[in-house]
Amino acid sequence: MSTAVLQAPPAAARTPHGLVRTVLRLHRGALWIWLAFVTATAGFLLWLLGPGAEAAQQKLAVYGYAGLIMSDGPATEYNDLFYYPGTLLTVASFAVALFAGGPLIARELESGTAQLAWTQSVSPARWLATALAVPAAFILLGTTLLTVLYHQLWSTHSDLLVAGIGPRSLYFSLGPATVAAPLLGLALGALIGLTARRTLPALAFSGFAYFQVYAFRGNHWPFQGRYQQPELSSRSRAFTSAGTEIRDPGCYDDKACLAKHDVVRFAREYLPSSDYWPRQLLETGVLLALTAVAVALAFGLLRRRAAIG
Repeated sequence: MSTAVLQAPPAAARTPHGLVRTVLRLHRGALWIWLAFVTATAGFLLWLLGPGAEAAQQKLAVYGYAGLIMSDGPATEYNDLFYYPGTLLTVASFAVALFAGGPLIARELESGTAQLAWTQSVSPARWLATALAVPAAFILLGTTLLTVLYHQLWSTHSDLLVAGIGPRSLYFSLGPATVAAPLLGLALGALIGLTARRTLPALAFSGFAYFQVYAFRGNHWPFQGRYQQPELSSRSRAFTSAGTEIRDPGCYDDKACLAKHDVVRFAREYLPSSDYWPRQLLETGVLLALTAVAVALAFGLLRRRAAIG
């Protein structure tokens, strides 16, 4: 990758578009991996929205909520699969931090590619700004798309989830804070990459630092995770063969009870929590503020080292 920059004419890096093309060329492998991840995860979410929900809904209609916890039922599989995109988004945030600390920053400094760019009419500040802005744009677009699809999945099929702590944690993972989290990973990784200046140490410290952020978010208000108060309540409903909505009689898999009440379909609605948007906005603000601090520290560190060098 360094060879491509060494052979590039100095004029290619004098324009913003030229520098952007250089960043894209250097990290095209990571770009294709990110695009493949977004495409695959979006496809998975669309499957959960459509065909995947149909078998689960049929199981719920026949067996009630017991159908959601039957080990051989498709609804059980669907309940588990419902949470996978959230796990994938979390893993992606870790990957962003590792990429920023290692290949994006530390490897370019370790190989001398960055220093060479600085001799081609590219200031250190402009180099870092472009190196952060290009992946940030792709991260913002990709995570926004996935979060919107995930929220649509919740709005459409959250009734297919087994009630408990899980749905509430997921509910608080479907807002702007989910988009802000990988941006913090990008900024934190860049700061560590500039500090370590070597690829392997930068990878290790970036992963450790983002793990600390993730652990803190899971245990402290207002961040999403295991903070469970106030409760996210739900409303269970049942429908007769005539389409009349009645109160859920609690029959579950009791076929005699289902026949007695003429129940042919169930539904569950999770009621909006009053602290959802206050927490979402506060958490998003904190994450973006930390991102800004990390970026400012990165530029300050770069200016000091460039002046010394």
